Amino acid sequence: MRKADEVVPASATNQRTKTSRDGSGVEQLEQHRFLTLLGRLPARLTAEQAAWVLNCPPHDVPILVAARPLKPLGNPPPNGIKFFAASELLELVKDRAWLAKVTNVLNQHWQKKNAAKKNHPADGLPKGHSSPVCVSVAAGG
Repeated sequence: MRKADEVVPASATNQRTKTSRDGSGVEQLEQHRFLTLLGRLPARLTAEQAAWVLNCPPHDVPILVAARPLKPLGNPPPNGIKFFAASELLELVKDRAWLAKVTNVLNQHWQKKNAAKKNHPADGLPKGHSSPVCVSVAAGG
């Protein structure tokens, strides 16, 4: 029993507030409480939840899907929301060879991205090339 003068945080009440589609706010708190009581992961994981299981940032999940070590459930369209089987993912993370493959895929992806960034600086021109403005000024134009 609560005392009449006890302050209860708004997040602890059953009040519903408008939240975004991604389940932020009160709904996310309620989901966390439900999953804590359940004592296990939901059967389907979102990309963000899958990233938590893999201990990687959420932006790495599409890289793994494209390279195929991580397979979403069903046949989602390329721009659709992807879900992953929790049971399958929990088995895969126990496999050292699979984890090495995932690590190599991510390392190679980011090495290529960083190399491309080094070769094409912010002005969009390859390293060592002048912009047309610099060339015309240097030529006296």
